[in-house]
Amino acid sequence: MKLIKAIVRPNKVDEVKDALGKLNVSGMTVTEVRGHGKQKGHTAIYRGQEYAVSLLPKMEIEIVVADALADEVVKAVIQAARTGEIGDGRVFVLPVGQSFRIRTGELEHE
Repeated sequence: MKLIKAIVRPNKVDEVKDALGKLNVSGMTVTEVRGHGKQKGHTAIYRGQEYAVSLLPKMEIEIVVADALADEVVKAVIQAARTGEIGDGRVFVLPVGQSFRIRTGELEHE
């Protein structure tokens, strides 16, 4: 199994969710996060004062899928989240050793 962590723009979450739904991927966790990549934030003006916004609002989507489906899921996430502008985000793929269902305690397999 693979854990796919995608950091995307907040306005792209629904598009990513729809793209995953087309692949019959139903389980996901979505978390509001803040951070920056190469762009290092931006400057904004509030009440006439300029200030630096170094940590930008993003959304983190976590999905656990079978190894065979991982590449297809990554492609779908990238395609759905891409705007072509700086700050589109990142996708990380990590191995998952084991997964247990809390309700029953059973070990989940691919």
